[in-house]
Amino acid sequence: MTPKHSVSVAGVVVNAARDVLLIERRDTREWQIPGGVLELEEEIQAGLSREIREETGYQVEAEALTGVYKNMALGVVALVFRCRLVSGDAALSEEAARVTWVPLREAQALLPEAWSIRVTDAVVPGSEVAVRAHDGKNLIH
Repeated sequence: MTPKHSVSVAGVVVNAARDVLLIERRDTREWQIPGGVLELEEEIQAGLSREIREETGYQVEAEALTGVYKNMALGVVALVFRCRLVSGDAALSEEAARVTWVPLREAQALLPEAWSIRVTDAVVPGSEVAVRAHDGKNLIH
């Protein structure tokens, strides 16, 4: 039998002050970069834009794919992009209890390792696309 995987997308949105856009999830109260699961019929970048707009109120544009991450426990493959802000204002959603801009270093400290590395991978200029595995919180080395 062929294993079932889901594909998610997420965006590391960094503003001119080098602040990172984060959401605090309503269900877990954990901080994350915005994103979610692609719909079956969606193109990747359209899904990325939709997820970020739904969760934060901001319209973004993908600049570059910066990492591919697999949650080994859940079978979720995440495609993470560095994004630039196009327009909009912060807006709460069913998924996001808080939407805020956080200084880069603080964002990396707030996030679990499996999410913090996504921010790190996205802000390193000229680096190759990272491919990593994790257990939901920690990297698997």
